[in-house]
Amino acid sequence: MSRLSGKTALITGASAGIGLVTAKLFREHGARLAVTGRTETALAQAQQELGDETLVMRSDTGKLEEIEVAMQQVKARFGTLDILMVNAGLSRPAPFEKITEEQFDDIAATNFKGAFFTIQKAVPLLSRNSSVIITTSISNQKGSPNFSVYAACKAAQRSLVRTLALELIDRGIRVNAVSPGPIDTPNFGRRWGISEETIRAVREDFVEKAPLKRFGTPEEVAKVALFLASDDSSYVVGSEIVVDGGTSLPLI
Repeated sequence: MSRLSGKTALITGASAGIGLVTAKLFREHGARLAVTGRTETALAQAQQELGDETLVMRSDTGKLEEIEVAMQQVKARFGTLDILMVNAGLSRPAPFEKITEEQFDDIAATNFKGAFFTIQKAVPLLSRNSSVIITTSISNQKGSPNFSVYAACKAAQRSLVRTLALELIDRGIRVNAVSPGPIDTPNFGRRWGISEETIRAVREDFVEKAPLKRFGTPEEVAKVALFLASDDSSYVVGSEIVVDGGTSLPLI
């Protein structure tokens, strides 16, 4: 069943992980695709996996001028958009008192400023009955030591979903969020500047706390994104669907 047949989708931060898996699923369901990323080697691999018909763009979501260029490319190739998945994200853990202004600006530029302006610049391209999906995180409601800036930006995204859901609905644009918990992506923890031993310890802690006693998979997040992107979710507006295996449920 092609749930996205005839629709055009743009997914940011889709050269790997959740974004790439979601792009593959959207393609399987008939969507025309545009994706962005920041790393040339990962983008080249994504192009190979997604096919020549996919528009693959190098674009830093934290830079307004690059967002605008990406939207121009999408308009030139496809004309309009039916689905926008704001998935690009950046997390660099550090103790609160060690965060520098440069680190703050870098994380906030990608996770909040970039999300805000990606949607703003995409609005003129979005058709009626279109869907915007923001990838937030369970850290937007849970305490996240060493992730103070990241978690605050994800909470800002959650707030933005609710505000834009009301502001854009008269244009036929639905805005929702998918909120992953610990997801088993190839790069989990490897951009944090910590040792493999520490990454293993973090993984074990997540598994211990999760009621399902395992990590989620990118495919499990992608299936929720597919629901939000498709007409199956036509009456879902301003919602956040949590995909965390129950990790955020316990009080302690």
